[in-house]
Amino acid sequence: MSRRVTSYIPTLIAITVLGFYLFPIYWMYATSLKGAAESMQYPPTLWPQDITFRHVEVFNNLGMGRYFWNSLVITCGVVALTVLLGTGTAYALSLYRNRWIDLALFLILLLQALPPSLMVTPLFVLFNMTGLLDWPRLSVVLAVCAKSMPFYIVICRTAFLSVPSELREAALVDGDSRIGVFFRIMLPLARNVILISAVLIGIQSMGDYVYSRSFIYDTELLPLTVGLSTFVGAEATNWLGIMTYTSILVTPILFVFVLLQRRLVSGLTAGALK
Repeated sequence: MSRRVTSYIPTLIAITVLGFYLFPIYWMYATSLKGAAESMQYPPTLWPQDITFRHVEVFNNLGMGRYFWNSLVITCGVVALTVLLGTGTAYALSLYRNRWIDLALFLILLLQALPPSLMVTPLFVLFNMTGLLDWPRLSVVLAVCAKSMPFYIVICRTAFLSVPSELREAALVDGDSRIGVFFRIMLPLARNVILISAVLIGIQSMGDYVYSRSFIYDTELLPLTVGLSTFVGAEATNWLGIMTYTSILVTPILFVFVLLQRRLVSGLTAGALK
C-alpha cells in the first residue's frame, strides 16, 4: 500500500465515526418530515418520499410553546445563578494552592458525581420543609444549579489559573483594588471559558427531567423534557410525534453551537492550558 493511500486512512476513519455520530440527528429530522404511513414503513426509507410539514402543528396542538417557555425560564435561572455564584467561587479558589483547597475541590467533584436520582429525595424533603415546593420552578432551578455548580467551578478555576499572576500583581501595585482586578482583568481574560461553561450548563438544564418531574405538578409549568413524555402511552408510542417534537427541541441548541462555534472552541482550549 502506497504512502499516499495510507495517509487517507485516518481521514476515512474520522469521516466514518462522524457519520455514525450524525446519523441519529439526520434520522430524527428525516422522520419528522415523513407522513404517518411512511414513518412506520418497513424497510424504512432513508429520505422522505413525500415531504410534509404539517406535523409541526404539534408545537401548537400540544402546547409546546408553553413547555418551551417554562424550559427557557428554568434554563436562564440556572445559568444566571450558576455564573453569578460560581465565577466568584472559582476565582477565590484559584488564588490559593494548598491541601485545604485541594480537599475542597475534591468535595466539589464528589458532588458532581452524585446522580440526580440519588439527590432528588433529600432535596424534595428539604424543599418541602422550607416551603420551596410552592415555587416549583425555583425548586428546579436550585436543584439543577446545585448539580451544575461543581462542573462550572472546576472549569472556571482552571481558566483563572491560566492567567499569569504577574498581571494581577501589577494591577495591585498600580493601585487597583482586588475587586477591580477581578472585574477589569480576570473576567475579560476568562470570558471565553465562562461562555462555554454557561452554554454547557444551559444545555444540561434544558435536558433536565428528574427534578422537573419530581418538583413540578402543575401542567402549566412543565418544561419540554417532561412534555415529551406525553407521546408515550400505555398501549402505544407516537414515534412520529417524538421525532417532530425532538427536532423542535434540538434545533435551537444546534443554532447556538453554530453561532458560538469559535468562542466555544477557544473556551475549551483556554480551559485546558493547566
